Amino acid sequence: MTRYLAPMILALSLFVSTQAFAGERTVTLAVQNMFCAACPHTVKASLQRVPGVIKVVVSFENKTAVVIYDDTKTGVDALAAATTNAGYPSAPKG
Repeated sequence: MTRYLAPMILALSLFVSTQAFAGERTVTLAVQNMFCAACPHTVKASLQRVPGVIKVVVSFENKTAVVIYDDTKTGVDALAAATTNAGYPSAPKG
């Protein structure tokens, strides 16, 4: 029995430790081409379609999108690609 217990504990600890490193991240994207009040709705919809996105707040005034996402499911490159494909190129804000 103890022969099987040690490998099981090791496997469980590795699983738990990888889950500990995963989590929510926040990025602010500088979004181009937002010229009207309807543009933020399109940007928000394009970001919400990306798997792993938890919350999106788009500011027309600041030309930004703040995105909270699960970094195990998506990344900044996929978020920027989503807005770019919708006609609003973006990049992480400096």
